[in-house]
Amino acid sequence: MLGRQGDPHGKFDLPPGVMEHFETATRDPAFFRLHKYMDNIFREHKDSLTPYTKEELEFSGVSVNSITIKSKLTTFFENYTYSLVNAVNDSPYAGDVPINTVIPRLAHNEFQTEYKIDNNNEREVTATMRVFMWPKYDNNKVEFSFNEGRWHAIEIDKFWVKLSPGQNSFTRSSKDSAITVPDVPSFQMLINKTKEAMISGSELRLDEYHSSLGIPNRFLLPKGTTEGMDFQFVVFVSDGSKDMAVEGLLENTSFNHYGCHDGKYPDKMPHGYPLDRRVDDERIITGVSNFKTMVVKVFHTDASR
Repeated sequence: MLGRQGDPHGKFDLPPGVMEHFETATRDPAFFRLHKYMDNIFREHKDSLTPYTKEELEFSGVSVNSITIKSKLTTFFENYTYSLVNAVNDSPYAGDVPINTVIPRLAHNEFQTEYKIDNNNEREVTATMRVFMWPKYDNNKVEFSFNEGRWHAIEIDKFWVKLSPGQNSFTRSSKDSAITVPDVPSFQMLINKTKEAMISGSELRLDEYHSSLGIPNRFLLPKGTTEGMDFQFVVFVSDGSKDMAVEGLLENTSFNHYGCHDGKYPDKMPHGYPLDRRVDDERIITGVSNFKTMVVKVFHTDASR
């Protein structure tokens, strides 16, 4: 709509504006104003709902003992070689000439998070691990309240696990996050993989690129600062037996962020649960044993890779 406002009916055959294509939409400042406007409408609806009670948030017998991030959280800019071979016209009299450009793009180091969860029940239970982050301070260095901070939260991971009676310890890599997907393969990579499959007579396997609904693996962390930017790292464990909407989530965590290609959204709880509703008294949510938060720092290095 905004991308075609100069020629809405195509009368003058003007080229499309940057807002018309998602690849270029963020170049226009109106993009952010429009999305903030829609975001505020959605928040008004969410804030009109009744806050969750302690009874709704509790997972009886389950408590988060500790969270440990085993490596330094560091972001950096990497030099990415981008092929422009499809941006020029082909000639029947000459072959393709490799044309590349190098652009910097944000990335981060891989990190592992260790979770120690106590199950004080006498039986094995299924748990949904919900992991979030939000900045501790706003741009004026004023600390966010819990209710304001949770609206700035980003989902880091969500997965289902079995908890045996007693203490459970497991480590999760950032590359395994259900929120992310691998980078889209380049056209040249697809050609090379196809040729290799034809020569070897094997099947062309592109399973890891099946879904593009997610953020890239390298883009899970927000850009840090040289001295380290403070973030609240939040873990909430809910009852997986009540949350699972489809079978097989313990074995397959693909597409949890947006749902399955030919199925339904795998989580029965609302997107962003339990941070999706307003929190009038943070003690209600921070007081349950299946919730834990800690402050982490995200650093940024200027050295390109």
